Amino acid sequence: MRHKHGYRKLSRTSSHRKALLANLAICMIEREKIETTVPKAKELKRYMEKLITKAASGDLNSHRLVFASLQSKTATNKLVTEIAPKYAERNGGYTSIVRTRIRRGDATQMAYISFV
Repeated sequence: MRHKHGYRKLSRTSSHRKALLANLAICMIEREKIETTVPKAKELKRYMEKLITKAASGDLNSHRLVFASLQSKTATNKLVTEIAPKYAERNGGYTSIVRTRIRRGDATQMAYISFV
């Protein structure tokens, strides 16, 4: 049982899960809205909230911290210079999840995740 367990494993190894979340975050930063499964969206929400909080200060150290997680120069630059300053006075709640449809192939609940 997963009582008080800290995160969703998403049926992946830790390195695969880390790469998945980084890639989803990069896509979300570039497109500002993506469609994925609900469990992935919920984990991505936690991941993005932490990244935006780190990027909110906008200094060189925040650039480095965000780049260490994403490994994408364009996504890091866009997050630190364009997206994070919009939420500087906000205390969390930077993203929203909207459930959309049931996927036809495996009947999985899908959701849009976007910036507020």
